[in-house]
Amino acid sequence: MFDDAVLKCFLENQLQLYPEPVAETLEEADAFLEDCMAVVVDSVREVWEYFDESGIDMEGADEEAILEADEVFEVGDGRYLILEM
Repeated sequence: MFDDAVLKCFLENQLQLYPEPVAETLEEADAFLEDCMAVVVDSVREVWEYFDESGIDMEGADEEAILEADEVFEVGDGRYLILEM
């Protein structure tokens, strides 16, 4: 379901959200992200829309604050991985 770029991004950055690694291989990362109902969006605007649709209070937040949320991972190619919390 998730491509290698997304899986590698999660493996390299998972400690921004979890106190210890939850996956060590691409396969483990894929299974974990599926279990978490993680989503990949194509732009900052879509991150904002996702948060809005999820009912997350973003009042007073700017783009930088949204992207610094622990559950948002920048894939590096313009896409963002968002984990359900």
